[in-house]
Amino acid sequence: MPLKRALQPMPAFVAAALDESGLRDAYEARPDYQRNDYLGWINTAKRETTKHKRLTRMLEELREGDVYMDMPWGGSR
Repeated sequence: MPLKRALQPMPAFVAAALDESGLRDAYEARPDYQRNDYLGWINTAKRETTKHKRLTRMLEELREGDVYMDMPWGGSR
């Protein structure tokens, strides 16, 4: 199913954090809409500190595996 929202670019600092944390596979396993929503959420922050705070939150949710945007998610780990 195609995305309804514009495709969000992945900033270099997000790609580096995914690789450094070992969570790239967990990120790639998420549905397209979730990956795009996470990137949009991070990209729309005005302050760098907010961008990094949101990145940390995304990484925590990927690590937990059953959370998406602070909501329970029934996807596989």
